[in-house]
Amino acid sequence: MTAGVQKVPTGIDGFDDLTLGGLPRGRPTLVCGSAGCGKTLFASTFLAKGARDYGENGVFVSFEERPDDIVDNVASLGFGFDELIADGRIFIEHITINPAELAEVGDYDLEALFMRLELAVEAVGAKRIVLDTIESLFSAFTNVAVLRAEIRRLFDWLKERGLTAVITGERGEGALTRQGLEEYVSDCVILLDHRVENQVSTRRLRIVKYRGTAHGTNEYPFLIAEDGFSVLPVSALGLGHMVHEERISSGIPDLDDMLTGGGFHRGSSILLSGVAGSGKSSIAASFLAAACAAGERALYFSFEESGAQTVRNMRSIGLDLGRYIDNGQLSMHASRPTFYSLEMHLAIMLRDVARMQPSLVVLDPISAFLDAGDHRDVQAMLLRVIDYLKSHGITGLFTHLSHEHGSVQTDAGLSSLMDAWVLLLNREANGEFNRELYLLKARGISHSNQVREFVMTDHGISLIRPYLGEQGALTGSARRAEEARLRREQAQRRLDAEVVEQRLEQRRRRTLAQIDALRAELEAEELEFRSVAEGRRRSDAQAQSDRLAMAKSRRAQAADVGDE
Repeated sequence: MTAGVQKVPTGIDGFDDLTLGGLPRGRPTLVCGSAGCGKTLFASTFLAKGARDYGENGVFVSFEERPDDIVDNVASLGFGFDELIADGRIFIEHITINPAELAEVGDYDLEALFMRLELAVEAVGAKRIVLDTIESLFSAFTNVAVLRAEIRRLFDWLKERGLTAVITGERGEGALTRQGLEEYVSDCVILLDHRVENQVSTRRLRIVKYRGTAHGTNEYPFLIAEDGFSVLPVSALGLGHMVHEERISSGIPDLDDMLTGGGFHRGSSILLSGVAGSGKSSIAASFLAAACAAGERALYFSFEESGAQTVRNMRSIGLDLGRYIDNGQLSMHASRPTFYSLEMHLAIMLRDVARMQPSLVVLDPISAFLDAGDHRDVQAMLLRVIDYLKSHGITGLFTHLSHEHGSVQTDAGLSSLMDAWVLLLNREANGEFNRELYLLKARGISHSNQVREFVMTDHGISLIRPYLGEQGALTGSARRAEEARLRREQAQRRLDAEVVEQRLEQRRRRTLAQIDALRAELEAEELEFRSVAEGRRRSDAQAQSDRLAMAKSRRAQAADVGDE
């Protein structure tokens, strides 16, 4: 908050971010615009949320509508004006001013008004006040000098009592208000605009001035929905994105394996592009199922099919998204791109993201917006979505329909803003279309550069490496035929090898048999040799024994002859 200017929060989603805190405390704020742009609703939201959420009671001064009508008008928004009135936190003062009757009396000033406002403020101890609308109050003035003096007097009266005031005014010709004076004495001026372009209505807000403080100066789309007034602060988005090292699964294990470490970085922006029928929505559904299976919440925006149709179609590939819808983890929103303006689509999507706070958001397909607005407007809108998701650490998955096969650029011109890009191809060969997947880029992650065949079955999605042959990459039936041919060749080679092995085994056995026969023959000859040698040894021993015996016999005979 800027020093010197105290601010009071309005409780209006997005508006307090634009104004860096809310409206100037104790000062008047002018909210002007044409009929039906949401002035009274802005003021009612400011008053009701101040009493309910910030403990600041308020007074609603109406110069046109009756109190009962005001209560009934905001009842559908859940403000509970009747309860706040009963609790003494809001007081509605209805003041009717008829210029024709006042002219009969004479000069007219605001003394009586100040007295009634004083009593109303004291009745509830108000800190906030709404004057709706100021044209009715000053319709009795014909003298411009007196009018200017009374307007300044009213604003000074509000400041003296420290009331944070919201004053609504009808837009005039060539000026912000009919009188052309209120904007000069107001400390803050907010312009609401309701325009119709190409038969599509859009509401926008612009802060014309805000004394003493910085604020957003662009036009911002805003919504009037069941919870009141909300603004999308698109200019507050910057490049202060959250960075995560954590990985998330795509729900397709083969795709996760193509990225080193498995899966994509959390909080990244992922683009799926391809021609019709290439499988973009099926991959997106796999991301959704994986996030929900991990116990996280996911948000799916469809611009071509209803949520029920998507749930039915995904059952054919084994994904049951219906159970995640039933338990509140998955929310599906389907709408035609031409149903709202681009700004309204942006505001609605980011409002739903802020409410649900999912970990994954899918837009399917972003190319559908190209028929809803100018190319640059579409790019700007999608850029804001990407920045918003990144700044909140939410993973964004964007599908894009390509009209040219194999195109490596998107009609929306967002490919350079994406952290990861998965290109899906349909290849025609041999009278059939085969799906292929190519991971073009994945910032900060080493990944495979191979083209994978993309196959969908009733058990999910799988990626098959194509056969890279002499004729190039083969997929589908050509791949299967080539693989079958290779299997036959491998089987024949195995059979030939078995025959050669059998022949070698037979030869080995014959050789071993021959070796055994030669070994037996050798052993027989060795045995014969040993027998001969043994007989020779014995014969020699016998001869030696005989010689000894003969010698002994001869010595005995000689002795006998000597004795004689």
